[in-house]
Amino acid sequence: MKSFSKLIASLKRLPGIGPKQAERLAVFLLRAPDFETDGLVAALREAKAAIRPCRQCFDFTESDLCRLCSDPDRDRGLLCVVSETQDVTAIERSRGYKGLYHVLHGALSPLEGIGPEALRVRELLDRVGRAGATLREVVLATDPDAEGEATALYLSQKLKGGGSFKVTRIAHGVPMGGDLDYIDERTLSHALAGRTEV
Repeated sequence: MKSFSKLIASLKRLPGIGPKQAERLAVFLLRAPDFETDGLVAALREAKAAIRPCRQCFDFTESDLCRLCSDPDRDRGLLCVVSETQDVTAIERSRGYKGLYHVLHGALSPLEGIGPEALRVRELLDRVGRAGATLREVVLATDPDAEGEATALYLSQKLKGGGSFKVTRIAHGVPMGGDLDYIDERTLSHALAGRTEV
C-alpha cells in the first residue's frame, strides 16, 4: 500500500511523532469520517494562508504585528530572545515576564548545518540597534541543551558592547536538556526571576 506508506512517512516528519505513533495516526485518519479529515485539511490550508511571522518579533500572527508587540502595556525596555514560537507561549504562561520577544526560529546546530544565517539573528541585531537607549535588558531564553547554550553564547558575544543594556541568561530551575515548552509555569517563572548576566 504505497499511499498508506506515504501517509505514515509524512506523519513521521512531524516533531515528536515516531513510527508507531505515525502508523496509529494514519489508521485514525483513514477510519475517520470524510468531514473530519476534510475539516483537518481545510484548517491546515487556512492556517498556512492566514498566519505569518510578526514583522517585529517573528512570532506567528494573522496581523502585521502580533498581539504582544502591539500591546502598549508591554515593557519595551525588556527583550526576551527565544528559539521557537511555542517558547513565547510557555513564558507567557509563567506570568513572570512583561516585556517583548524575539523569535529566532531555531537554534545553532553546526552538526545539522544550522548557522546564524539560518536564524533571525541579523534581525535581532538590527532590532537591538534601532532600540537605542530605550532597551535596558536582553534576556537569552534559549533551551538549556547543547544547541540552546551554543546559541546563547553566540548571541551574548554579538550583543555585548552593543549598547547600554545588559545581556542576561535564564538560569536555575530549568533542567539541562529540557525544552521550555514542557516546563511548568512556577519553574519557568523562577528561572526568569533568577536570570544572570552573561
